[in-house]
Amino acid sequence: MDFGFIILTIFGLSLFEVITSVDNAIINAEVLRGMSQKARRWFLLWGFIFAVFVVRGLLPLLIVWIANPQLGIISVFFAAFSQDPKIEQAIEATSPLLLLAGGVFLVFLFFNWLFLEPKNYGLRGERFFHAQGAWFFAVVSVLLTVIVWLALQSDPMLAFAAVVGSTAFFIIHGFRQFAEEQERRLISGNMSDISKIAYLEVLDSTFSIDGVIGAFAFTFSIPLILLGNGLGALVLRKLTVSNIERIKKYKYLKNGAMYSILFLGAIMVLDSFGYHIPAWLSPVITFGTVGYFFLKSKKELL
Repeated sequence: MDFGFIILTIFGLSLFEVITSVDNAIINAEVLRGMSQKARRWFLLWGFIFAVFVVRGLLPLLIVWIANPQLGIISVFFAAFSQDPKIEQAIEATSPLLLLAGGVFLVFLFFNWLFLEPKNYGLRGERFFHAQGAWFFAVVSVLLTVIVWLALQSDPMLAFAAVVGSTAFFIIHGFRQFAEEQERRLISGNMSDISKIAYLEVLDSTFSIDGVIGAFAFTFSIPLILLGNGLGALVLRKLTVSNIERIKKYKYLKNGAMYSILFLGAIMVLDSFGYHIPAWLSPVITFGTVGYFFLKSKKELL
């Protein structure tokens, strides 16, 4: 693997992890203000280790294993850090299933933001779509129908993967909504520090899923995903305790994150149907999209 591509992929993954988890960092910062110094230090150290090695480390392995259950979780683990050609071929053969499920998940995530979530309007047309929130379920339902119909032309399992992606979105989105509803209780200070830490870990886990799934648009290399997402998680922890108020001023960063999610989701869907997408395109698109909305945010601060 080319060294330049490795560096580009790691930094692309890190940026994507940071930008998709800024909301999580803001919540963490708000909650940490109401916790004792000891609890803050515990969360920032052990919470970081859990976030990187358990959530962002094991989740990619778990996803690959689910797509390749015949290999066994142990074989997938060792394959992630070796170059066994048989296992690599098996993972490559099932990659379209993983890509389509992940792509559908990310595309649904984007449309949920576009139609339903409150936002700062960064592009013309966002206000219009936000006013048509009732159409979200119609749009994603029609989109899923078209994707499943196209997938059935080549492989019924591919169609099933698309349905799994949509199911995963609604399950995870439901858990995330519940977790976000607890934010008020966390910030109000009516809970113990242990309870707050537990809720923060749940929130972190739900937010990390977007970054882990999107990582497969960059690479199938588990070590690179672990390095890139781990570096991004470290940056987030630093932002949480130092510059979060400054980051909140860049009001279009969330827009950049969501358009990156749309582009990466589209790349995964196209790749799953056999369209060859250059590996360097995902990090380049991420840098370009986030850079555009960062500059747009900065311009409004002047």
